[in-house]
Amino acid sequence: MAQNTAEKTPVTMLGLGAMGTALARAWLAAGHPLTVWNRNPARAEALAAEGAEVADTVAEAVAANTLIVVCLLDDDSVEEVLGGADLADRDVVNLTTGTPAQARARAGWARERGARYLDGGIMAVPPMIGVPEAGGYVFYSGSRELFERHQETLSVPVGTDYVGEDAGFAALHDVALLSAMYGMFAGAAHAFALIRKEDIDPTALAPLLADWLVAMAPAVHKTAEQLRSGDYTKGVVSNLAMQVAGTPTFLSTAEQQGVSPELLSPYFALMRRRLAEGSGEEDLTGVIDLLVNDRA
Repeated sequence: MAQNTAEKTPVTMLGLGAMGTALARAWLAAGHPLTVWNRNPARAEALAAEGAEVADTVAEAVAANTLIVVCLLDDDSVEEVLGGADLADRDVVNLTTGTPAQARARAGWARERGARYLDGGIMAVPPMIGVPEAGGYVFYSGSRELFERHQETLSVPVGTDYVGEDAGFAALHDVALLSAMYGMFAGAAHAFALIRKEDIDPTALAPLLADWLVAMAPAVHKTAEQLRSGDYTKGVVSNLAMQVAGTPTFLSTAEQQGVSPELLSPYFALMRRRLAEGSGEEDLTGVIDLLVNDRA
């Protein structure tokens, strides 16, 4: 181990998939005493060779340390794995991907069992863990006191970003950012589809596309300011009416290129609807209100 373990917070890691294993290795490398458990014990063998204690049961793993980090398949797995363990006076940090509602319910579930609870949303992939320059981090929400108590330890594998006392906020931030990511992927997919049958090298388009997306990214700040102020006409460069007028060109180009418009059509439909209901001088921000109002 790289450092004296006597000064390091002991950690119990439940779940040794790709992410759990990466987290475990980062704590071991930093000198934290580590107890691990996994449903398939074979995954723990390599970590045992690196200095981890391998628990035969979840109960044994939970009893070993106060700080319990959970990284499992889904919320049902968390209940299944921890359901029979004594969580009294334990600090449970749940890094399992779930919904905000699941996180809030799991926080109450933990409190009923005498545990303190933090929920986390990991904004990284396993190769980014333990590599500070990679820029990964974890959103945390729940008890601020608990976060501050363990922030130094939690910051070892990857950066930390505390987003509030509401246990559901980490999951909400996680899904919000990933939703934007998938929207970007959808736009990029449509862009590549448009040139797919042409004599255009996709590797030549890629840097142009990446630079354009980077150039457009700051628009989210203007959207946020408009949402906060309620004035959707402030700072508008290309207003809604102008942008709606341009949508037939995109749809016609897709048709001419033999490309399905299914990735663009829903958003264009919302733009047209907002124009019919709102002001043509505003920005695209009003589409957000349509999405919220349409929510069941």
